[in-house]
Amino acid sequence: MKENIRNNELEEIVNNPEAICDFLKKMIIETLKLENVTIGEIDNYAPLFRKGLGLDSIDALELVVAIEKIFNVIIEDEEVGKTAFASIDALADFIQKKYKQE
Repeated sequence: MKENIRNNELEEIVNNPEAICDFLKKMIIETLKLENVTIGEIDNYAPLFRKGLGLDSIDALELVVAIEKIFNVIIEDEEVGKTAFASIDALADFIQKKYKQE
């Protein structure tokens, strides 16, 4: 996914709350191959794990790798991951804060 995005485009996405949420939804669908899920079906505030999308720990690992690769931000540990992956909105907020620090 990152191969298709230049740094200036990525920065524009990160700086736009609606764009980053849509980008993250698309990234999750593509990374986890969620064939029967559309961007519109993913609520920005719904939990990503258990309820909501029903993702599991294997999914979390795949998403951590994708986020680190695309945004060049590090999810330091499990506690940070739990907070960051609470919802699409929480993940977008985490990335926006970390991306600006890089």
